[in-house]
Parts: sequence; C-alpha cells; structure tokens
Amino acid sequence: MPRVKRGTTHVKKRRKLLQQVKGYKWGRKNLIKLATTAQTKAGAHAYRDRRKKKRDMRALWQIKINAFVREYGWSYSRFIGALKAANIVIDRKILADLAVNNKKVLAEIVGGLKK
Repeated sequence: MPRVKRGTTHVKKRRKLLQQVKGYKWGRKNLIKLATTAQTKAGAHAYRDRRKKKRDMRALWQIKINAFVREYGWSYSRFIGALKAANIVIDRKILADLAVNNKKVLAEIVGGLKK
C-alpha cells in the first residue's frame, strides 16, 4: 500500500481549530489537545443554550405580563384564561411588549375582559 502524506490536511485542520478557539483563555487558545475539548464543549453549550434562551424569554414575558395585570386585580393565569375565552389571540411576546411600552392599549384589553 502506498504511503499517504497528510501534512497539508493535518495543518489545515489544526489551523481551522485554532481559528475557532481564538480568544479563549490560557492554553485552550493555542494547545491542540485543550483547544479540541474546549471547542467541543463550547459547541455543546451553544446548542443547549439556544434552546434554553427560548424558555428564559417566555418566562420573562410571563413575569412582565403578570406584573402589569396584578395592578388591575388579575392573576396571570386568570388573565390568559380570559383572553382565550374571549378568543383574543395575542402571544405573550406582544403582550409583554405592550405591558412595558404601551400600557394604555393593554389596559384597554384588560378592561374589556370579564372576570
């Protein structure tokens, strides 16, 4: 079997890895063994946290909506239930934005609901 020289491929692979870990602390930015594990873990955390971000944002929206409707004597769950009963389809992201930036509009929505 003929010999395969892998110098260029090997160097390109290492160069690409070191480009990806540029800016990391300590040996993780310039030692191949440490850089490999650092990049693998960074990718795993990034994948996980892209999904976690969605959960965190929804929780934040719920907190903002709850804080607003408490001023009108509602709880969050009763408010959402009343919206569904009234067939008002506004998602939590928009409701939270209204609660922060446009309180009058959300106050009208809250006022129009039955307890």
